[in-house]
Amino acid sequence: MVANIVPKTEYQNTFLEDRPLMDVRAPVEFQKGAFPHATSLPLMMDDERAKVGTCYKQHGQQAAIELGHQLVSGKVKQQRIEAWAEYIQQNPDAYFYCFRGGLRSQVTLQWLNEASVDVPYIEGGYKAMRQFLIEMIEQASKRPMLILSGSTGCGKTEFLSHRTEAIDLEGLANHRGSSFGRNITHQPTQINFENALAVKLLKHQAKDFPFLLLEDESHLIGRSSIPRNFYLAMQQAPIIVLEDSHEQRLQRLLNEYVIDMHAGFVDHLGLESGTAAFEDYLLTSIDKIKKRLGGKSHANIVKLIINALNAQQNQNTMSEHLAWINVLLTQYYDPMYEYQLSKKANRILLKGSKKSLSEWIVKKR
Repeated sequence: MVANIVPKTEYQNTFLEDRPLMDVRAPVEFQKGAFPHATSLPLMMDDERAKVGTCYKQHGQQAAIELGHQLVSGKVKQQRIEAWAEYIQQNPDAYFYCFRGGLRSQVTLQWLNEASVDVPYIEGGYKAMRQFLIEMIEQASKRPMLILSGSTGCGKTEFLSHRTEAIDLEGLANHRGSSFGRNITHQPTQINFENALAVKLLKHQAKDFPFLLLEDESHLIGRSSIPRNFYLAMQQAPIIVLEDSHEQRLQRLLNEYVIDMHAGFVDHLGLESGTAAFEDYLLTSIDKIKKRLGGKSHANIVKLIINALNAQQNQNTMSEHLAWINVLLTQYYDPMYEYQLSKKANRILLKGSKKSLSEWIVKKR
């Protein structure tokens, strides 16, 4: 059997090309962390893998191999080969990998060859590719960075979406970074967040931009943690500050926190359940910052939120939500932002509108 092996020197191209990847690890391994454009098509399911692992520890490799062939045989084996073959037919340029590029890759390759299906497997497997991506983040920590700051609701994410030299960390984390920042869908695992970031950095590097444009973030974006050295580099980088009017910021947050989130919950769960989930989202989010707000301010905002929800239900209007958003901005977000920005004053290069910042960036390129 002549194996068509994808060498480690091809890892970069594999990610740059968004090549389809067939992951034959067990589902529990895939759920913990995988790569963009990877599809889980396991050689063994979780319970089968656990039994083989126990057998290996107790009786050695050969006994474990024999048990594996017993567990995945006959109809079960045929179903898995057919699933692989169908995937390869739909993605003829795909590669496949197991954890280390070892025994599971060899078995998968043998079975595919017996079925006359030709697909390369990746040298070193998931473990080596993961290490490659970790090193990519470390390398990116040494590249020039430019940090975009600005008060809550000023449109930083919108600004970044129009800049090709930008990487949207909040988009990768599936979280908007604030106490009201969670989205309807779940955040990625930490490993998947890091893998997605590394691939973005790899593609950014390939375009030879003079700097990385990133939003000013806390170490944690929701539950996603920015890798330590990358975050430390962000804390040393120069800053540009996006400014917008208070009225525009209020409207933007009304759209993000209220209109878009309510519509999303309703689309996802239906009208009744979605509305209940939306109300819970607002009240849970404000409770997260109760200590920082103080009891009196927190109680006032909760009261305003409940009034707005009642108006939304009885009068079909969203505008009442502007009252609590305004209090949240003036009593919490803005003072906190001004304090944090004052500690970074020596790093600020420019403050201005979306237009002026865009023009300045173009000149720097």
